[in-house]
Amino acid sequence: MPLDPETFDALIDTVRRFVAERLRPLEAEVEANDAIPAAVIAEMRDMGLYGLSIAEDYGGLGLAMIEEVRVAIELGRTTPAFRSTFGTNVGIGSQGLVMAGTPEQKAKWLPRIASGEIITSFALTEPDVGSDSGSVKTRAVKAKDAQGNDVYRLSGTKRYITNADKADLFTVMARTGDAPGARGVSAFLVPRDLPGVSIGEPEKKMGQKGAKVADVIFDDVAVPAANRLGADGEGFKIAMRVLDRGRLHIAAVCVGVAERLIADCVAYASERKQFGKPIAEHQLIQAMIADSKTEALAARALVLETAMAKDAERDVVLESAAAKYYASEMVGRVADRAVQIFGGAGYIADYGIERLYRDVRLFRIYEGTSQIQQIIIARETIKRGG
Repeated sequence: MPLDPETFDALIDTVRRFVAERLRPLEAEVEANDAIPAAVIAEMRDMGLYGLSIAEDYGGLGLAMIEEVRVAIELGRTTPAFRSTFGTNVGIGSQGLVMAGTPEQKAKWLPRIASGEIITSFALTEPDVGSDSGSVKTRAVKAKDAQGNDVYRLSGTKRYITNADKADLFTVMARTGDAPGARGVSAFLVPRDLPGVSIGEPEKKMGQKGAKVADVIFDDVAVPAANRLGADGEGFKIAMRVLDRGRLHIAAVCVGVAERLIADCVAYASERKQFGKPIAEHQLIQAMIADSKTEALAARALVLETAMAKDAERDVVLESAAAKYYASEMVGRVADRAVQIFGGAGYIADYGIERLYRDVRLFRIYEGTSQIQQIIIARETIKRGG
Protein backbone atom coordinates (compact mmCIF):
# COMPACT_ATOMS: atom_id res chain seq x y z
CA MET A 1 0.00 0.00 0.00
CA PRO A 2 1.28 3.49 -0.80
CA LEU A 3 2.18 5.91 1.95
CA ASP A 4 -0.05 8.87 2.64
CA PRO A 5 1.07 11.89 0.55
CA GLU A 6 2.43 13.87 3.49
CA THR A 7 4.59 10.98 4.73
CA PHE A 8 5.87 10.22 1.25
CA ASP A 9 6.71 13.87 0.56
CA ALA A 10 8.70 13.92 3.79
CA LEU A 11 10.57 10.78 2.69
CA ILE A 12 11.42 12.27 -0.71
CA ASP A 13 12.61 15.49 0.93
CA THR A 14 14.79 13.53 3.36
CA VAL A 15 16.34 11.43 0.58
CA ARG A 16 16.93 14.51 -1.58
CA ARG A 17 18.75 16.32 1.23
CA PHE A 18 20.70 13.17 2.15
CA VAL A 19 21.93 12.86 -1.44
CA ALA A 20 22.80 16.55 -1.82
CA GLU A 21 24.31 17.25 1.60
CA ARG A 22 25.75 13.90 2.67
CA LEU A 23 26.47 11.69 -0.33
CA ARG A 24 27.61 14.01 -3.11
CA PRO A 25 30.44 15.50 -1.02
CA LEU A 26 31.77 11.95 -0.48
CA GLU A 27 31.85 10.90 -4.14
CA ALA A 28 35.58 11.48 -4.69
CA GLU A 29 36.41 9.69 -1.43
CA VAL A 30 34.36 6.65 -2.43
CA GLU A 31 36.04 6.60 -5.83
CA ALA A 32 39.52 6.80 -4.29
CA ASN A 33 38.93 4.20 -1.56
CA ASP A 34 36.59 1.91 -3.52
CA ALA A 35 34.44 1.70 -0.39
CA ILE A 36 31.33 3.26 1.15
CA PRO A 37 32.03 4.76 4.61
CA ALA A 38 30.57 2.70 7.45
CA ALA A 39 28.90 5.78 8.93
CA VAL A 40 26.95 6.32 5.70
CA ILE A 41 25.80 2.70 5.67
CA ALA A 42 24.53 3.11 9.24
CA GLU A 43 22.63 6.25 8.23
CA MET A 44 21.04 4.39 5.29
CA ARG A 45 19.84 1.70 7.69
CA ASP A 46 18.40 4.30 10.05
CA MET A 47 16.53 5.94 7.15
CA GLY A 48 14.87 2.64 6.22
CA LEU A 49 16.45 2.51 2.76
CA TYR A 50 17.15 -1.22 3.04
CA GLY A 51 13.42 -1.92 3.38
CA LEU A 52 11.89 0.34 0.74
CA SER A 53 10.11 -2.48 -1.09
CA ILE A 54 9.39 -4.78 1.89
CA ALA A 55 5.97 -4.70 3.49
CA GLU A 56 5.41 -2.83 6.73
CA ASP A 57 4.34 -6.12 8.36
CA TYR A 58 7.99 -7.18 8.08
CA GLY A 59 9.52 -3.87 9.15
CA GLY A 60 9.90 -2.25 5.74
CA LEU A 61 8.41 0.92 4.28
CA GLY A 62 6.24 -1.04 1.85
CA LEU A 63 6.46 1.49 -0.96
CA ALA A 64 4.29 1.14 -4.03
CA MET A 65 6.22 0.88 -7.30
CA ILE A 66 5.46 4.47 -8.25
CA GLU A 67 6.91 5.58 -4.91
CA GLU A 68 9.96 3.33 -5.23
CA VAL A 69 10.90 4.71 -8.65
CA ARG A 70 10.55 8.28 -7.42
CA VAL A 71 12.95 7.49 -4.57
CA ALA A 72 15.29 5.77 -7.05
CA ILE A 73 15.33 8.87 -9.25
CA GLU A 74 16.47 10.95 -6.27
CA LEU A 75 19.15 8.38 -5.41
CA GLY A 76 20.36 8.54 -9.00
CA ARG A 77 21.61 12.07 -8.44
CA THR A 78 24.80 10.76 -6.83
CA THR A 79 27.33 8.07 -7.63
CA PRO A 80 25.44 4.78 -8.23
CA ALA A 81 27.58 2.88 -5.72
CA PHE A 82 25.66 4.45 -2.84
CA ARG A 83 22.35 3.02 -4.07
CA SER A 84 23.98 -0.32 -4.85
CA THR A 85 24.91 -0.64 -1.17
CA PHE A 86 21.29 -1.38 -0.28
CA GLY A 87 19.93 -1.95 -3.79
CA THR A 88 20.03 -5.75 -3.62
CA ASN A 89 17.97 -5.66 -0.41
CA VAL A 90 15.38 -3.53 -2.17
CA GLY A 91 15.38 -5.42 -5.47
CA ILE A 92 16.85 -8.63 -6.80
CA GLY A 93 18.15 -9.91 -3.47
CA SER A 94 14.81 -9.75 -1.64
CA GLN A 95 12.00 -9.76 -4.19
CA GLY A 96 12.13 -13.49 -4.90
CA LEU A 97 11.41 -14.01 -1.22
CA VAL A 98 8.70 -11.33 -1.26
CA MET A 99 7.02 -12.84 -4.32
CA ALA A 100 7.42 -16.57 -3.73
CA GLY A 101 8.45 -17.13 -0.13
CA THR A 102 6.42 -19.15 2.35
CA PRO A 103 5.08 -17.39 5.46
CA GLU A 104 7.82 -19.11 7.47
CA GLN A 105 10.57 -18.00 5.09
CA LYS A 106 9.30 -14.43 5.07
CA ALA A 107 9.04 -14.27 8.86
CA LYS A 108 12.57 -15.63 9.22
CA TRP A 109 14.34 -13.37 6.77
CA LEU A 110 12.40 -10.28 5.72
CA PRO A 111 12.51 -8.27 8.97
CA ARG A 112 16.30 -8.53 9.10
CA ILE A 113 16.60 -7.73 5.39
CA ALA A 114 14.40 -4.65 5.82
CA SER A 115 16.51 -3.40 8.73
CA GLY A 116 19.79 -3.97 6.88
CA GLU A 117 20.96 -6.49 9.47
CA ILE A 118 21.12 -9.00 6.61
CA ILE A 119 22.52 -8.09 3.19
CA THR A 120 21.10 -10.05 0.29
CA SER A 121 22.44 -10.98 -3.11
CA PHE A 122 21.06 -12.57 -6.28
CA ALA A 123 23.16 -15.37 -7.79
CA LEU A 124 22.15 -16.20 -11.36
CA THR A 125 25.08 -15.42 -13.71
CA GLU A 126 27.79 -18.06 -14.13
CA PRO A 127 31.18 -18.19 -15.89
CA ASP A 128 29.53 -19.71 -19.01
CA VAL A 129 26.00 -18.39 -18.49
CA GLY A 130 24.99 -14.74 -18.85
CA SER A 131 22.19 -13.62 -21.11
CA ASP A 132 21.11 -17.25 -21.65
CA SER A 133 20.04 -17.48 -18.02
CA GLY A 134 17.91 -20.58 -18.55
CA SER A 135 21.09 -22.59 -19.10
CA VAL A 136 22.51 -22.43 -15.58
CA LYS A 137 24.90 -25.29 -14.76
CA THR A 138 24.98 -24.98 -10.97
CA ARG A 139 23.25 -28.11 -9.70
CA ALA A 140 21.17 -28.91 -6.62
CA VAL A 141 20.61 -32.63 -5.96
CA LYS A 142 18.13 -33.98 -3.43
CA ALA A 143 19.80 -35.86 -0.58
CA LYS A 144 19.82 -36.50 3.19
CA ASP A 145 22.25 -34.92 5.62
CA ALA A 146 23.99 -36.79 8.44
CA GLN A 147 20.94 -36.32 10.66
CA GLY A 148 18.56 -37.65 8.02
CA ASN A 149 17.11 -34.25 7.12
CA ASP A 150 16.06 -33.47 3.55
CA VAL A 151 18.60 -31.24 1.83
CA TYR A 152 19.79 -30.24 -1.61
CA ARG A 153 23.50 -30.68 -2.39
CA LEU A 154 24.44 -27.47 -4.19
CA SER A 155 27.55 -27.22 -6.37
CA GLY A 156 28.65 -24.61 -8.87
CA THR A 157 30.11 -21.14 -9.37
CA LYS A 158 28.29 -17.84 -9.81
CA ARG A 159 30.02 -14.83 -11.36
CA TYR A 160 29.80 -11.02 -11.16
CA ILE A 161 27.51 -11.21 -8.14
CA THR A 162 26.71 -7.76 -6.73
CA ASN A 163 27.37 -7.33 -3.00
CA ALA A 164 28.72 -10.89 -2.76
CA ASP A 165 31.57 -9.65 -0.58
CA LYS A 166 29.20 -8.63 2.22
CA ALA A 167 26.05 -10.67 1.54
CA ASP A 168 24.59 -12.86 4.29
CA LEU A 169 21.89 -14.48 2.15
CA PHE A 170 21.97 -15.50 -1.52
CA THR A 171 19.02 -16.24 -3.77
CA VAL A 172 20.59 -18.91 -5.96
CA MET A 173 19.32 -20.34 -9.25
CA ALA A 174 20.34 -23.98 -9.70
CA ARG A 175 19.37 -26.92 -11.89
CA THR A 176 17.37 -29.53 -9.97
CA GLY A 177 16.19 -31.84 -12.72
CA ASP A 178 16.91 -33.21 -16.14
CA ALA A 179 14.40 -30.94 -17.87
CA PRO A 180 16.20 -28.81 -20.46
CA GLY A 181 16.45 -25.05 -20.29
CA ALA A 182 14.50 -22.95 -17.85
CA ARG A 183 12.12 -25.76 -16.82
CA GLY A 184 14.85 -27.50 -14.83
CA VAL A 185 15.88 -24.48 -12.74
CA SER A 186 14.85 -23.96 -9.10
CA ALA A 187 15.53 -21.14 -6.63
CA PHE A 188 17.12 -21.48 -3.18
CA LEU A 189 17.78 -19.28 -0.18
CA VAL A 190 21.40 -19.97 0.76
CA PRO A 191 22.91 -18.41 3.90
CA ARG A 192 26.55 -17.41 3.54
CA ASP A 193 27.58 -19.30 6.69
CA LEU A 194 26.65 -22.75 5.36
CA PRO A 195 29.74 -25.00 5.01
CA GLY A 196 31.00 -25.03 1.44
CA VAL A 197 30.07 -21.43 0.55
CA SER A 198 33.05 -19.24 -0.34
CA ILE A 199 33.48 -15.82 -1.95
CA GLY A 200 36.14 -14.85 -4.48
CA GLU A 201 38.13 -11.63 -4.51
CA PRO A 202 36.13 -8.59 -5.69
CA GLU A 203 36.67 -7.81 -9.37
CA LYS A 204 38.41 -4.68 -10.61
CA LYS A 205 35.85 -2.72 -12.61
CA MET A 206 35.57 0.15 -15.08
CA GLY A 207 33.32 2.19 -12.81
CA GLN A 208 30.93 2.20 -9.85
CA LYS A 209 33.78 2.06 -7.35
CA GLY A 210 32.49 1.18 -3.90
CA ALA A 211 30.03 -1.37 -5.29
CA LYS A 212 31.69 -4.79 -5.31
CA VAL A 213 31.08 -7.84 -7.48
CA ALA A 214 32.70 -11.24 -6.96
CA ASP A 215 32.41 -14.96 -7.62
CA VAL A 216 30.38 -17.10 -5.24
CA ILE A 217 31.46 -20.76 -5.06
CA PHE A 218 29.20 -23.54 -3.77
CA ASP A 219 31.13 -26.72 -2.97
CA ASP A 220 28.66 -29.50 -2.12
CA VAL A 221 26.66 -27.16 0.14
CA ALA A 222 23.87 -28.88 2.10
CA VAL A 223 20.93 -26.50 1.68
CA PRO A 224 17.86 -27.40 3.79
CA ALA A 225 14.94 -28.44 1.58
CA ALA A 226 12.86 -25.84 3.44
CA ASN A 227 15.06 -23.18 1.82
CA ARG A 228 13.81 -23.89 -1.68
CA LEU A 229 11.98 -20.82 -2.95
CA GLY A 230 8.76 -21.70 -4.73
CA ALA A 231 8.08 -25.06 -6.30
CA ASP A 232 10.64 -27.30 -7.93
CA GLY A 233 11.38 -26.01 -11.43
CA GLU A 234 9.93 -22.51 -10.79
CA GLY A 235 13.28 -20.78 -10.33
CA PHE A 236 13.50 -19.23 -13.77
CA LYS A 237 9.95 -17.91 -13.54
CA ILE A 238 10.75 -16.33 -10.16
CA ALA A 239 13.97 -14.83 -11.53
CA MET A 240 12.15 -13.22 -14.46
CA ARG A 241 9.51 -11.71 -12.17
CA VAL A 242 12.25 -10.32 -9.94
CA LEU A 243 14.07 -8.85 -12.94
CA ASP A 244 10.91 -7.18 -14.25
CA ARG A 245 10.74 -5.09 -11.09
CA GLY A 246 14.50 -4.60 -10.91
CA ARG A 247 14.65 -3.30 -14.47
CA LEU A 248 12.11 -0.61 -13.70
CA HIS A 249 14.06 0.42 -10.61
CA ILE A 250 17.31 0.64 -12.60
CA ALA A 251 15.55 2.69 -15.29
CA ALA A 252 14.54 5.18 -12.60
CA VAL A 253 18.13 5.42 -11.34
CA CYS A 254 19.24 6.14 -14.92
CA VAL A 255 16.76 9.02 -15.06
CA GLY A 256 18.18 10.45 -11.84
CA VAL A 257 21.77 10.26 -13.08
CA ALA A 258 20.77 11.93 -16.35
CA GLU A 259 19.02 14.75 -14.52
CA ARG A 260 22.11 15.23 -12.33
CA LEU A 261 24.35 15.39 -15.40
CA ILE A 262 22.07 17.85 -17.17
CA ALA A 263 22.06 20.15 -14.13
CA ASP A 264 25.86 19.97 -13.95
CA CYS A 265 26.11 20.76 -17.66
CA VAL A 266 23.85 23.79 -17.37
CA ALA A 267 25.78 25.13 -14.38
CA TYR A 268 29.14 24.69 -16.11
CA ALA A 269 27.99 26.03 -19.47
CA SER A 270 26.54 29.13 -17.81
CA GLU A 271 29.93 29.98 -16.24
CA ARG A 272 32.43 28.77 -18.84
CA LYS A 273 33.13 31.48 -21.45
CA GLN A 274 34.45 31.10 -24.97
CA PHE A 275 34.40 33.64 -27.81
CA GLY A 276 33.38 36.33 -25.35
CA LYS A 277 30.24 34.74 -23.90
CA PRO A 278 29.10 31.76 -21.81
CA ILE A 279 29.15 28.57 -23.86
CA ALA A 280 25.48 28.08 -22.87
CA GLU A 281 24.71 30.83 -25.38
CA HIS A 282 26.28 28.91 -28.26
CA GLN A 283 23.67 27.04 -30.26
CA LEU A 284 25.58 23.78 -30.66
CA ILE A 285 25.95 23.54 -26.86
CA GLN A 286 22.26 24.35 -26.54
CA ALA A 287 21.47 21.54 -28.98
CA MET A 288 23.26 18.99 -26.78
CA ILE A 289 21.45 20.27 -23.69
CA ALA A 290 18.13 20.15 -25.53
CA ASP A 291 18.67 16.58 -26.73
CA SER A 292 19.66 15.44 -23.24
CA LYS A 293 16.71 17.14 -21.56
CA THR A 294 14.19 15.79 -24.07
CA GLU A 295 15.46 12.22 -23.76
CA ALA A 296 15.53 12.42 -19.95
CA LEU A 297 11.94 13.70 -19.88
CA ALA A 298 10.83 10.86 -22.16
CA ALA A 299 12.54 8.28 -19.96
CA ARG A 300 11.03 9.75 -16.80
CA ALA A 301 7.54 9.64 -18.32
CA LEU A 302 7.97 6.01 -19.40
CA VAL A 303 9.25 4.97 -15.98
CA LEU A 304 6.44 6.69 -14.07
CA GLU A 305 3.72 5.41 -16.40
CA THR A 306 5.04 1.84 -16.18
CA ALA A 307 5.30 2.03 -12.40
CA MET A 308 1.67 3.09 -12.16
CA ALA A 309 0.66 0.24 -14.48
CA LYS A 310 2.56 -2.23 -12.30
CA ASP A 311 0.80 -0.92 -9.19
CA ALA A 312 -2.49 -1.49 -11.05
CA GLU A 313 -1.36 -5.13 -11.46
CA ARG A 314 -1.19 -4.91 -15.24
CA ASP A 315 1.28 -6.96 -17.30
CA VAL A 316 4.36 -4.73 -17.69
CA VAL A 317 6.92 -7.21 -19.02
CA LEU A 318 7.21 -5.24 -22.25
CA GLU A 319 7.07 -1.81 -20.62
CA SER A 320 9.67 -2.67 -17.93
CA ALA A 321 12.05 -3.92 -20.61
CA ALA A 322 11.39 -0.82 -22.72
CA ALA A 323 12.00 1.48 -19.75
CA LYS A 324 15.27 -0.21 -18.86
CA TYR A 325 16.41 -0.31 -22.49
CA TYR A 326 15.57 3.30 -23.26
CA ALA A 327 16.70 4.83 -19.95
CA SER A 328 20.03 2.99 -19.81
CA GLU A 329 20.88 3.88 -23.41
CA MET A 330 19.66 7.44 -22.81
CA VAL A 331 21.88 8.07 -19.80
CA GLY A 332 24.89 6.84 -21.76
CA ARG A 333 24.20 9.45 -24.43
CA VAL A 334 23.65 12.16 -21.82
CA ALA A 335 26.94 11.27 -20.09
CA ASP A 336 28.77 11.38 -23.42
CA ARG A 337 27.35 14.82 -24.20
CA ALA A 338 28.29 15.98 -20.70
CA VAL A 339 31.94 15.10 -21.33
CA GLN A 340 31.72 17.03 -24.61
CA ILE A 341 30.14 20.10 -23.00
CA PHE A 342 32.77 20.15 -20.25
CA GLY A 343 35.49 19.68 -22.87
CA GLY A 344 38.90 19.04 -21.35
CA ALA A 345 37.43 19.43 -17.87
CA GLY A 346 35.05 16.58 -18.63
CA TYR A 347 37.99 14.26 -19.14
CA ILE A 348 39.67 15.28 -15.88
CA ALA A 349 38.76 13.47 -12.65
CA ASP A 350 38.33 16.64 -10.55
CA TYR A 351 34.92 17.47 -12.04
CA GLY A 352 33.40 14.00 -11.61
CA ILE A 353 31.97 13.92 -15.13
CA GLU A 354 34.36 11.24 -16.35
CA ARG A 355 33.49 9.17 -13.28
CA LEU A 356 29.78 9.23 -14.06
CA TYR A 357 30.59 8.54 -17.73
CA ARG A 358 32.24 5.30 -16.58
CA ASP A 359 29.62 4.54 -13.95
CA VAL A 360 26.62 4.60 -16.27
CA ARG A 361 28.10 2.16 -18.78
CA LEU A 362 27.12 -0.78 -16.59
CA PHE A 363 23.40 0.07 -16.76
CA ARG A 364 23.30 -1.23 -20.35
CA ILE A 365 24.62 -4.62 -19.23
CA TYR A 366 23.32 -5.81 -15.87
CA GLU A 367 19.80 -7.04 -15.13
CA GLY A 368 19.58 -7.88 -18.84
CA THR A 369 21.67 -6.32 -21.60
CA SER A 370 20.13 -3.85 -24.02
CA GLN A 371 20.05 -6.62 -26.61
CA ILE A 372 18.07 -8.90 -24.28
CA GLN A 373 15.64 -6.04 -23.65
CA GLN A 374 15.20 -5.65 -27.42
CA ILE A 375 14.35 -9.34 -27.71
CA ILE A 376 11.80 -9.09 -24.89
CA ILE A 377 10.24 -5.94 -26.34
CA ALA A 378 9.94 -7.48 -29.81
CA ARG A 379 8.60 -10.79 -28.47
CA GLU A 380 5.97 -9.12 -26.29
CA THR A 381 4.97 -6.69 -29.06
CA ILE A 382 4.43 -9.58 -31.48
CA LYS A 383 2.51 -11.49 -28.81
CA ARG A 384 0.22 -8.47 -28.30
CA GLY A 385 -0.29 -8.02 -32.01
CA GLY A 386 1.47 -4.68 -32.24
